[in-house]
Amino acid sequence: MPEPQNPAAEGVKDAAAPAEEEDHLPGEGPQLSEPTGLFVLKPESVTATKGKDITFVAKVDSSNLIKKPVMKWLKGKWLDLGSKAGKHLQFKESYDRNTKIYTYEMSIIKVVDGDAGGYRCEVTSKDKCDSCTFEVSVQEDQQDNILEAFKRSGDADEDAGELDFSALLKKRQDNLHFQRSIFHLYEEPEVDVWEILKKAKPCDYEKIAFQYGITDLRGMLTRLKKMKAESKKSDAFLKKLDPAYTVDKGEKIHLTVEVADPNVPVKWFKNGQEIKPSAKYVFESVGNKRTLTINKCNLSDDAAYECVVGEEKCFTELFVKEPPVTITKLLDDVHTVVGERVEFEVEVSEEGANVIWMKDGVELNRDTAGSKYRLKKDGKRHILIINEATKEDIGTYYVYTNGGESKAELEVEDKELEVLQSIADLTVKASEQAVFKCEVSDENVTGKWFKDGIEVEASDRIKISHIGRIHKLTINDVKASDAGDYTFVPDGYALSLSAKLNFLEIKIEYVPRQDPPKIFLDTGSSGGKNNITVVAGNKLRLDVQFTGEPAPTVCWMKGDQVRKKWLLSFTSHHKRVLSEAEGRVHVESEQNVCSFVIEGAEKVDEGQYSITVTNPVGEDKADLFVRVVDVPKSPENVKCASVGEDSAIITWDPPAFDGGVAVKGTPETCSEKRGLNFDVYESTTYEAKKMIEGVLYEMRVFAVNDIGISQPSASSKPFMPIAPTSEPTRLTVDDVTDSTCALKWRPPEKIGAGGIDGYIIEYCKEGSDQWVRVNEEPVGNIHYRVKGLPVGEKMLFRVIAVNIAGHSPPAVLSQAVTIREIVENPKIRLPRRLRTKFITQVGEKVNLVIPFQGKPRPVVTWYKDGVPMEDRTVGTRTSEVDTILFIRSAERVHSGKYTLSVQIENMSDSADIHIQVVEKPGPPIAVHVTDIWGFNAALEWKPPKDDGNCEIIGYTIQKADKKTKEWFTVYEHNRRPSCTVSDLVMGNEYSFRVFSENICGLSDEPGISKNTAVITKTGLLYNTSPYKEIDVSSCPKFTAPLVDRSVIAGYSTAISCAVRGNPKPKIIWMKNRMIIGEDPKFLMQNNQGVLTLNIRKPSLFDGGRYSCRAINDLGEDEVECTLEVRGMSM
Repeated sequence: MPEPQNPAAEGVKDAAAPAEEEDHLPGEGPQLSEPTGLFVLKPESVTATKGKDITFVAKVDSSNLIKKPVMKWLKGKWLDLGSKAGKHLQFKESYDRNTKIYTYEMSIIKVVDGDAGGYRCEVTSKDKCDSCTFEVSVQEDQQDNILEAFKRSGDADEDAGELDFSALLKKRQDNLHFQRSIFHLYEEPEVDVWEILKKAKPCDYEKIAFQYGITDLRGMLTRLKKMKAESKKSDAFLKKLDPAYTVDKGEKIHLTVEVADPNVPVKWFKNGQEIKPSAKYVFESVGNKRTLTINKCNLSDDAAYECVVGEEKCFTELFVKEPPVTITKLLDDVHTVVGERVEFEVEVSEEGANVIWMKDGVELNRDTAGSKYRLKKDGKRHILIINEATKEDIGTYYVYTNGGESKAELEVEDKELEVLQSIADLTVKASEQAVFKCEVSDENVTGKWFKDGIEVEASDRIKISHIGRIHKLTINDVKASDAGDYTFVPDGYALSLSAKLNFLEIKIEYVPRQDPPKIFLDTGSSGGKNNITVVAGNKLRLDVQFTGEPAPTVCWMKGDQVRKKWLLSFTSHHKRVLSEAEGRVHVESEQNVCSFVIEGAEKVDEGQYSITVTNPVGEDKADLFVRVVDVPKSPENVKCASVGEDSAIITWDPPAFDGGVAVKGTPETCSEKRGLNFDVYESTTYEAKKMIEGVLYEMRVFAVNDIGISQPSASSKPFMPIAPTSEPTRLTVDDVTDSTCALKWRPPEKIGAGGIDGYIIEYCKEGSDQWVRVNEEPVGNIHYRVKGLPVGEKMLFRVIAVNIAGHSPPAVLSQAVTIREIVENPKIRLPRRLRTKFITQVGEKVNLVIPFQGKPRPVVTWYKDGVPMEDRTVGTRTSEVDTILFIRSAERVHSGKYTLSVQIENMSDSADIHIQVVEKPGPPIAVHVTDIWGFNAALEWKPPKDDGNCEIIGYTIQKADKKTKEWFTVYEHNRRPSCTVSDLVMGNEYSFRVFSENICGLSDEPGISKNTAVITKTGLLYNTSPYKEIDVSSCPKFTAPLVDRSVIAGYSTAISCAVRGNPKPKIIWMKNRMIIGEDPKFLMQNNQGVLTLNIRKPSLFDGGRYSCRAINDLGEDEVECTLEVRGMSM
């Protein structure tokens, strides 16, 4: 095969290829006469020039390979270059059918420093594999002499030919040739013109070029500028990024540079886009080092990265190594028959992985597979589906991943056809019908009929039919020529069914004869009686054969009533029937056959029938009994006798009419049309089980005899399966007195759909079984006090739950209770929050609940500050277990110590509750400036007269100058009644105010200083001239207008302007010429003439024309703008 020419052959060092192989591509060594492994030609190591192109070639012999070889180009040990194909890396593949050699080419376009390193190419084909390695080194484009770079081609003088820039990529062979090319200066030493140009002034460039014979001055200047730029050392970076980095998928990597200036900002870029700090990308700065950390690398991080410091940049490329996808579940061989569905399933190690399906070396994908094959992915499972297998699908199927492969064999056999009924031989007479019929297992199989080897064609007399699995050949009006061998052959199967048709020709000679009549009656009944049973509504047809010559007369009778007489007379070629079919019950006659027919049998048709045949020779008679039966009538009086939790007892009466046949039994159904019992049930009582408690049911019953099932009975009355509850739980004694006992319990664990109507309480004396019911009507509560009990007796108690289904099992106390008074010491259970001082504000509600215990019921007494409480504004309320102290509106007079005392006879208990009612304090008093020095002023004051009934926790100090009269906070939470205010402005006069603060907040009114602090200019003596008041009044004037704005709905915004005027103007904001009032959506601010309108979360309806108007006594001014509110784009 002819070798392609390499356009970048000059990019390979001359020493990399021998002179006799100049026509070979770069990286292509001499062709081996005896190939090793699969390679016929391997790429060799080369030295490439930076910025030029280079191509590597490998050849593989496929004459001994079963399938097409797969070539991989790798850099290092694992980096697959196939995924990097693009402008920089290009791959090409060709095939020579004559030599069966595959040629693979890899081209590196514009070689860079990062392309240097070790490379490897691998070729695989099924179970064969081969590989080879080669090295690529990169060198700079350097010149020994500027004259070599810019000499002209050709053998003429220096002005002939064209400039040969290709010489820039080649080294000078010898100094003699170089010296002869410069005006034939054989004796002169070699001169480095580049060094001369670098040191020379720009004005001397032309002179030096003329001196050394350089004719391309522009090319020389361009080359000189580039060399100066390359020789310039980086001022920003001390250490740059490596040309390339590699990292495993899921791991993290650090990209580090060192900068000259430790304070200089650094920017990182990925594929030209700036990287922002995040959990994925972490920036670190330690001294001169700048580090970019990339966490959890994935394939999207495989890119070019760039570090920028000022105007300088450094580059690198990150390669993310993806682990190979392995096959965890191999393919299984499949054996099937034609037309069946086939599935090949394989499971891989990673979801979403790409696999390649191939059949006999041909790839199967969505474009080439068509409708026959279907590829399916389900997580880690990959499935190849063949809808209907054929013989063409037989072969070997492969699946490949980048980390493994699997194969399986598919065998397809013809589907066997089973003969369910073969055709049989036939013997027929003339004019009769012959039918050949066969049945096969597949209803889709077609076939052909043959007679004596000749295909049978359908006609008016011959019919061929195919219905389902049955194939039929019908021959009407058989003739002698139809006799022969008939064969049915199914299409597509090596199978045939044969049978023979025999033609029977009969000759009859008429001999008059006389025979007495004879009746042949067979009803199939046993015991010698001719009994016929017919179902009401059905048709009865009884065919009775008889003989006799001449033709006898037939007479049918029911009981003693003559039904009809028929006379049949025959001649040798002609039959004449004298008959008339009348009514629902009639008789039909044919030759030697008389048929008795009842259309739609009824009960009245039941009875004894007789047939008599008579001719001149004799008479014959036969009797038969026709019995008409029917389905029974419906059962009666269906009702529910009793119900349980999931069952019910149903009873009914038998049907009034059994249809003439004994009733076998009855199945039942519920109201949901769902049979509860599908077997015949003989009894008239049935227990329905597995019913749903709480659901209403209706029941109906069917009667069944040998004829069928009756109509359903009328539905029973609705009923609901329910059951009594379980026993109540946790029955305990809550309290005992000298004549009563209080019980309490919990509801039953199992209640059911019947619910609970109430509880019954019973008691009896210990040792007795005579239980006495306490309550006549069930109680709905889960507690009850039994009264009127005898003192000193030991009593047992029990509680029974009652619902619609009845009484539950009783819950009984485990031991008897002695009826006597129980004395319990009084005890107050003071809540935790009341064990310390209870603080509340003036005007708030106070509601304190204090539980206590003691038996009998203790006496409760409240005291305030040791005196029985008589204040009507403080209320108390006491129950058997707690007492409540409540104040509807607290006042400071309600503060104090409250004492609760509970007493039973000579036993008592008490508890103290301290209540403190507080409010905001009054203002500080005697606020005054005590000293002024420099830019400082000292303030003192006295605590407020009213501290709000609690401790003063601090003071807030504010200042205001006389010019603006605006107050600014100087100190907050100042603990002492004095402070020093600093940073006052020279020439201003200040006044001060102080707020006192307690736990309720700041005082409503401040204490204002009686004197002011004037900050004078020190060190200057200035005789002020008499003050002449200047009129500074002016009408309002906007110094900064409103500006049109466009905002997004839902994001708060503001519009601002500035105004001046004296006296201070009144400001009015308007929207669409309507004044904006106290709308909480808008906040209007005025800070020394700067006017701001804040709009909180504007909507689309807030857009429009906004204007601001300033008014004082001297005039007014107005500005306006447009606010556009845009909706958020999704």
